[in-house]
Amino acid sequence: MADENDKSTRQARSSRDDRLKSALRENLKRRKVQARERAAIDDPSQNEDGSLNEGTAGKTSG
Repeated sequence: MADENDKSTRQARSSRDDRLKSALRENLKRRKVQARERAAIDDPSQNEDGSLNEGTAGKTSG
């Protein structure tokens, strides 16, 4: 009887641990995406008007 109770307790704990690991993994992914989005918004390569500086490197005016 004690073996059955111990076995079910271990299974429940293992199941809980798996759910927590999965939830932590998903949370980390979500936070990484949010950090990337924030970095893209705060990207210093953008001009004040929001346009990118792409295509101007190496070109001279005149």
